[in-house]
Amino acid sequence: MRMHQESDISASVPDWSRETVSRFWDPGPKLIRSVRRYQACRARGPLGRMRAKYWVMVHWFWTLMTQSELHLNTQIGGGLRLTHPTGIIIHPEAVIGPNCMIFHQVTFAGPVILGGHVDVGAGAKLIGPLTVGDHAVIGANAVVTRDVPAGATVAGVPARVISKAP
Repeated sequence: MRMHQESDISASVPDWSRETVSRFWDPGPKLIRSVRRYQACRARGPLGRMRAKYWVMVHWFWTLMTQSELHLNTQIGGGLRLTHPTGIIIHPEAVIGPNCMIFHQVTFAGPVILGGHVDVGAGAKLIGPLTVGDHAVIGANAVVTRDVPAGATVAGVPARVISKAP
């Protein structure tokens, strides 16, 4: 039981180093940074809203470069990693928990809620409304139409649980 409690804590504490921009051409972290800075500026009143317009332009540039749609008002927990941020489409009402990893060509169609430390494989489609529990793994090209329990691995079309964490 103690090990389960520690994993719950690690799922909720964001690892901000996962979002660090490490080189000039680093589209994933730069796309996430533009969303975070936009949201921070919008919360700072009229002057902040004027500064937010700059981050809208930066977001537009990285959206164009990655051909991804990560809306400016999406709720994102810390430590999101977009390993290959090409063709990712996130519904504006989606909620992404801390320390998640989303690969290329992933689509969140509808209000999808990801728990902490969820890995979503390349080409996966999550058709909401649905909730994915902490430490779940979504296989590549899976089509998820139902809730995924915490610690489960799902794969296939439609996605089925293929393993569960003890």
